[in-house]
Amino acid sequence: MKMIKIFTVFIVFIFGLNLHAQTKDLKGQLIANDEVEGLHIQNKTSAKYTISNEDGSFVIPAKVQDTLVISGVKYQKQEFVITSTIMDLGQFNVQLIENVNELNEVVVGKILTGSLESDLENSDAKTEINFYDLGIPGYTGKPLTQNERKLHDADAGPMGYIGLGGGVNLHKLLNTISGRTKKLKAIVALDDRDRCVERFRRDYESFLFEKDSLSENLRNEYFLFCQEDEEFLTLCSENNDIKLLEFLQTKLKVYHENRKSVSKD
Repeated sequence: MKMIKIFTVFIVFIFGLNLHAQTKDLKGQLIANDEVEGLHIQNKTSAKYTISNEDGSFVIPAKVQDTLVISGVKYQKQEFVITSTIMDLGQFNVQLIENVNELNEVVVGKILTGSLESDLENSDAKTEINFYDLGIPGYTGKPLTQNERKLHDADAGPMGYIGLGGGVNLHKLLNTISGRTKKLKAIVALDDRDRCVERFRRDYESFLFEKDSLSENLRNEYFLFCQEDEEFLTLCSENNDIKLLEFLQTKLKVYHENRKSVSKD
């Protein structure tokens, strides 16, 4: 009974913390010497996002300790945490930093002869150490991102069990009840969508807009429009160029039709 009371008090405490974490719409202003329209503003904590207006202004829901990320093709990605001062003011400014393209440093190395055995002996390459070579277990899959690690810890985490008619993972249960696990899943999904957009723009943007005069800020909006499709992440993971291009071209046509209908209204 004592453990059940402690557990109940802890649950009430968690919900109390959530009630005190007040969220409100904050007004932001992007400042730069170039265009500031159509930049992506993401609240990584709550998995919310928006895009900036023509004058660089935007509104996004947030609370104290939320992390905002501002990104655009022409500017360096910026990440900062919402403070209590910003919440009290209800607004903030962000000075954008332009991307500067630099040439990669040219490094003169050893000359290879074409003989595999000889070149390996003369190179500085070192054999990668494998966990299993050392006789210890280890994770050899794709490294997890910071948010993926948070999700993994929330959904598994330390095995803090209590006796309530059987074994219960208290850590996992509390994260599920408080909504933390659900929120982290949404954040990881948003991160995946952002990575897909970056790859799509790198690989297909020049082809998509070869004969299309869509401006830079509207291209940002178009890719956000693509993100919202249920098939977006599936197509991204398939790596099928033909299906991807068909999808992007279809969405571009729909995007243009939507803009025309809005302008008529």
